[in-house]
Amino acid sequence: MADQKQNFDNHARFVPIYHYVAAPILLVNLGWAVWQLRAPSFPALLDALVAAALIILFLCARVFALKAQDRVIRLEMRQRMRELLPEDLQGRINEFTPQQMVGLRFAGDAELPDLARKVLDENITAATPIKKLVTDWQGDYYRV
Repeated sequence: MADQKQNFDNHARFVPIYHYVAAPILLVNLGWAVWQLRAPSFPALLDALVAAALIILFLCARVFALKAQDRVIRLEMRQRMRELLPEDLQGRINEFTPQQMVGLRFAGDAELPDLARKVLDENITAATPIKKLVTDWQGDYYRV
């Protein structure tokens, strides 16, 4: 994606080997293991449990990585806001939720103060509507 300019429409991160190879393999494995349970036995039950555990592990790996990324975004945005927001908004930095910061992170430096004020004043809480308000999109090419 580094070759392509990032914007709202193409900023979602998909890792083909993770999303399009590993996920289907694990789902097929789970389906096979559950199908094997039609003739109940301890090995069939164990296979189904292991298949379910692999799906859980697969999902947790993604969630954990995204949570760590959100913590870094929160830290980066607090620092960036301290540098860019006007004095009257400086005292409100801690009012931003992590989801608001995730949405605001794509805003260029020039538009961040006005957009941050709008987010707080209009109580826009979800990241997606905030991202849609960004006009000077600053891509993040190092995401998880």
